[in-house]
Amino acid sequence: MWKSWITNYYQKGYYTNDQMKVFVIAGWITADDYKMITGQDYSVA
Repeated sequence: MWKSWITNYYQKGYYTNDQMKVFVIAGWITADDYKMITGQDYSVA
C-alpha cells in the first residue's frame, strides 16, 4: 500500500533520497524498493 503512494510522491519531487531512507528504516518500503524507486543502492551511511 505505502509503496505506490511513496513512489508517486518521490517522482513528483516531494521526497529526497534521505527522506526515502527513513521509509526503509520505518519498514514502509524495502531496501530493494528504495533501489527500484531512486535508482540508487540503499546504504545507511
